[in-house]
Amino acid sequence: MTQIKVDTVTNAAGTGNPDFADGLTYEGSATSTLNLCQYTSSASEPSSPSNGALWYDTENSVTKIYADGAWNELAAGSGGSSAVWYGDRGVIGGGSNNSATRQSAMEYIAIATTGNSTSFGNLTTARFRLASVSDGTYGLWAGGLSSSGDVNTIDYVTVATIGNASDFGDLTAAYKDHAGCSDGIYGLFGGPSVTPKNVIEYITIATAGNGADFGDLTVERTGAGSAADGTYGVWVCGQGSSYENTMDYVTIQTTGNATDFGDATVSAKYRSGTSDTTYGVFAGGVLAGSPSSIYNVIDYITIATTGNATDFGDLTNQIYSYGSGASDATYGVFAGGYTGTTRVNVIQYITIASPSNATDFGDLSQALNGTSAVGGSSS
Repeated sequence: MTQIKVDTVTNAAGTGNPDFADGLTYEGSATSTLNLCQYTSSASEPSSPSNGALWYDTENSVTKIYADGAWNELAAGSGGSSAVWYGDRGVIGGGSNNSATRQSAMEYIAIATTGNSTSFGNLTTARFRLASVSDGTYGLWAGGLSSSGDVNTIDYVTVATIGNASDFGDLTAAYKDHAGCSDGIYGLFGGPSVTPKNVIEYITIATAGNGADFGDLTVERTGAGSAADGTYGVWVCGQGSSYENTMDYVTIQTTGNATDFGDATVSAKYRSGTSDTTYGVFAGGVLAGSPSSIYNVIDYITIATTGNATDFGDLTNQIYSYGSGASDATYGVFAGGYTGTTRVNVIQYITIASPSNATDFGDLSQALNGTSAVGGSSS
């Protein structure tokens, strides 16, 4: 960041204050039209705001600025960045239904508005147990298990444009059960089902192409959950030689091996992850044991601060869903899943900054597990 510090501004002769005969502009707007001192704190939108006005939305605990006829969120997190990889639309892709048929369908929801999902289009290949990332404009789905085996395919969509996915490139290998995270520029995929299971690879989301090696997780793990705050990416739990409760993290813009973050509240696999610019939240999973059991607990971390996870609340039912979490930086949603005997069509949501139990959001068009979801802009 460049900083310019000025102590005194005078006219050219140095004898008095300057006179800007043609006025001043900022970002193309005359400063005379900007009311940077107008501030409102309320649960509803201020009436008749001026360009540049600030509003603290007490209902959702976010600050917004009025520009170009709309309120735009100002988002920042401790150690994180603006939430450019989020958006108001969630798109859920892939999955397997109760007939064990792999799905190519994508469905979407408005994350801040409860209700059932709507058809979006189709992936290029029907598959489940895949991973996804977003930069707020593009959503990508990578890998997964098709009817003929693991695939290395990466697909992408423009989240604001309803339609079918297009080919983006390929992962370095065909695999499933990995987890993805993003900083809005790079997308990382870690913990594949192939050996070694500690591989992380990355892509540049805005540029179609193949995956490349990023580094390694601290332990082999597949079926992890993941989250990011715009600076750090974290992988939680998974299964290597045993079920893991360990958490790893990387600095997303710096290739290299992961570092230990702390421990989750449980040793499990197939957890779903989502985040805002401060907190990472991980839900559900399968517990170690014989027989294994389903886990409905949600826990969370402050992504910028290493340490152990803390209990957040519970899901509405006991499911695991292979990483199908998405977020608009305020609400996190978890879609579909498996109870151990049947798939479900449930979508549930949380307010990420407020630990509590999940609440029913609506339904997918059919019962699915192994879906993966992204958040992005609808316009």
